[in-house]
Amino acid sequence: MDKTTMTKEILIAKEDKGLSWEAIAQAIGMSPEWTTSACLGMNSMPADKAAALCKCLDLSGDVAAALEKFPLKTWEQAVPTDPLVYRIYEIVGVYGTTIKELIHEKFGDGIMSAIDFTMDIQKKEDPKGDRVVITLDGKFLPYKSW
Repeated sequence: MDKTTMTKEILIAKEDKGLSWEAIAQAIGMSPEWTTSACLGMNSMPADKAAALCKCLDLSGDVAAALEKFPLKTWEQAVPTDPLVYRIYEIVGVYGTTIKELIHEKFGDGIMSAIDFTMDIQKKEDPKGDRVVITLDGKFLPYKSW
């Protein structure tokens, strides 16, 4: 089974069971952000977590095997058209160089790891309209000189 088919089966089962990503993540003992990413095909799951997810959603071993496969992390479009995803691209497009400058000023020449990384998404209630709080927490990796 490929990652695309795996994701379709997971989304159908999730909807059929009326479960949230939060509930699924809790059932397998992982964060909702990481669980969602793995279910959408962008991360691989350890065997025990894949088995737990398939048990939670009543899915086959084929889905578990697909969850365990290493993903190909690519995107189909140069700029996505989904409005929410596009706005994240817009944020990086507008503020990416600012973020880069400030990271370099504080840490030196290097990058933020997307491997040694966590993400947290929270809702912050506000009388003017609820706020989205996204925390990206990645290890700083300096470039080496040799």
